[in-house]
Amino acid sequence: MRTAVRSLCAILLFHFVASASLNDDYDSDKRYHPRLPDEAEPIKAARNVEQEQTIEYWRNQAKATVEKHVKRKENTNIAKNVIMFLGDGMSIATVALARIHAGGEEKPLYFEEFPYVGMAKTYCVDYQVPDSACTATAYLTGVKGNMDTIGVNAHVQVADCVAGLNRSTHTSSIGQWAIDAGKDAGIVTTARVTHASPAGMYAHTAFRDWENDKYVKDDGCDPALVDDIAEQLVYGETAPKLRVILGGGRREFMDQNMDQDHETGKGGYRSDGRNLINEWLRNGPVGENRTFVWKRSDLMAVDPHRTDRLLGMFEPGHCAYNLDKVEKQLDEEPTLAEMVDKATDILSTNPEGFFLFVEGGRIDHAHHDNRAKYALDETVEFAKAIELARKKFSEEDTLIVVTSDHSHSVSFAGYASRGKDVYSTAGTGKDGLPYMTISYANGPGYKKHVDTDAGVRLDVRQMDTSKSNFVFPAMLPKDSETHGGEDVAVYASGPWSHLFTGSYEQNVLPHMMAYASCIGRGMKACD
Repeated sequence: MRTAVRSLCAILLFHFVASASLNDDYDSDKRYHPRLPDEAEPIKAARNVEQEQTIEYWRNQAKATVEKHVKRKENTNIAKNVIMFLGDGMSIATVALARIHAGGEEKPLYFEEFPYVGMAKTYCVDYQVPDSACTATAYLTGVKGNMDTIGVNAHVQVADCVAGLNRSTHTSSIGQWAIDAGKDAGIVTTARVTHASPAGMYAHTAFRDWENDKYVKDDGCDPALVDDIAEQLVYGETAPKLRVILGGGRREFMDQNMDQDHETGKGGYRSDGRNLINEWLRNGPVGENRTFVWKRSDLMAVDPHRTDRLLGMFEPGHCAYNLDKVEKQLDEEPTLAEMVDKATDILSTNPEGFFLFVEGGRIDHAHHDNRAKYALDETVEFAKAIELARKKFSEEDTLIVVTSDHSHSVSFAGYASRGKDVYSTAGTGKDGLPYMTISYANGPGYKKHVDTDAGVRLDVRQMDTSKSNFVFPAMLPKDSETHGGEDVAVYASGPWSHLFTGSYEQNVLPHMMAYASCIGRGMKACD
């Protein structure tokens, strides 16, 4: 009888544990059951599975890494060139997910193999979680400011029409420092060239949204006194001296009655009747060759030795997502790598060197829409541009710094088996429905994945997850997903790249780049 009772208890215990495992949660003793037997998948064949199952494999791998670190020598040359790559919204979770998307858990993105890595704190003076404006002021001018303000210190409150006019509040960028030292400087971005991140190189404004005169007027300020960002690109102190500016954003430079689309006749956003592109072309000194391009073919045809200044804007707004360019065959829009290649060709004609700011801006926009496929693909394209630049310029005289302005609420979680598609499911919740490896703390994905009337999650297996613009689940509803407040990684390669290790404030970044290249008014390696 006692034996029969024990057998019955064992059977009941087995069924209880199996049921708990299928729910991918805790059992009554609060023990984890991390993997779902019915969701296990074979590991990608590209890896040597048998080797990874041995002790020797991991010991040898660790030994090789230690040896590489031990043999590493600090490069204390003066950096002739500095290229800063900014992955807008590129959180550590984004990097990890993009790595798996591109090749596998064990295959780093190109910039992850840079010799030195640090962590930057991203908060604004007035906010814990920052935006791209206050962070651009930090990592390009070396001063932290308030949320939504660019190129001004924290005395300037957002949308204050008067405070931003006080020149004593204006901060100068590392681009200006490079120009003052006889170098050239430039901007490449997949966002509008007047957007928050690139504007950090040249603009001074109390509100990042003031990209054109109409938006200044809409917020109750006088555009005759408050220069919008597009106008500052043409007539400001720094932007007219920039050698190259490439990205999107034609609409900010042309009046509502002007054809800024170059195809549909769609008007611009300005209300002052001006065409600032034409004004930019005329703004240079007599004999200066200024070139404007809006197509890839025209960009590719630019002769670096016959072009004094280049302005390229390939979309009315932001540049198209790379996945859309491929699927819709948008052949007349260059890739980020192509823009970087042409920009560096032009900047390299200055024997004194250059500073180039490069932004992969659409990583951020995709996350705001909970469209993770776009975000990860843009991260991979960002890595390709970095690879091109690193292979094009020697580590002996060119410092490359890769970082992000802020993170996002994107989550990489669950217990998906090794090698599984990161865009698929990772387990099953208490409600018996699968959950995805990628999700967000908030955003438009909530309404796509929750039946708000019934208060239950929808079954992702009934959705078409193959689309590039698939919206991933979010925990709470918001029209636009929010940034995250954790630190971001900084990767460095080249002269004085060892300075970028440790944990530091984000505003330290331009000062370290300036030290390595002997520009600016602070400490210099050549002193």
